[in-house]
Amino acid sequence: MDARKDRLMELLLLHSFQYRTDPPFTLASGKTSPCYVNCKPVTLHPEGLNLVGALGYEIAKRLGVDAVGGLTLGADPMACAIAMHSFARSRPLSAFVVRKEPKGHGMARWLEGELAPGTRVAVLDDVITTGGSTLSAIDRLREAGMVVEEAIVLVDREEGGRAAIEAHGVAVHALVTLTELMTRRGAAVAHAAALV
Repeated sequence: MDARKDRLMELLLLHSFQYRTDPPFTLASGKTSPCYVNCKPVTLHPEGLNLVGALGYEIAKRLGVDAVGGLTLGADPMACAIAMHSFARSRPLSAFVVRKEPKGHGMARWLEGELAPGTRVAVLDDVITTGGSTLSAIDRLREAGMVVEEAIVLVDREEGGRAAIEAHGVAVHALVTLTELMTRRGAAVAHAAALV
């Protein structure tokens, strides 16, 4: 495994992942789950930003997109990290933000960033469960004339979001899956138990 991905999973388990069965967590989708992943402590952490920027940039470069971003707030630090990482590389990428509501003054924009119609973009999200936030961003971007065929997510909870997004003609590329986090967590728990 790539050492950067390994370290990213370590940070996610230390700062973002929680597990409890009684009571389970209620997710943004309305579903309940014993697992909760809040990526913001990692995407707002200097090392986490660096790792997300490097790994996300490699995917975005391979996909040939020109800009990255998604629905505020989960996608914002990811977009900035990838764009910043790209600056010193051979393929600089722009970052953008999709608002949840149009700006209430000025030009009443849904999108912030320098995007011309026809720009190939990758939509970002920190966590996908049902894919609702990502689909909302895709709709707004397509309404504005962007070409959206790719999504990059930090954590795929593997609960139907990928299929829902791909049904809209957008391929999903996850940095980490919930299965990988659970496997890594189980190995850590087993190792700790063996030391006792």
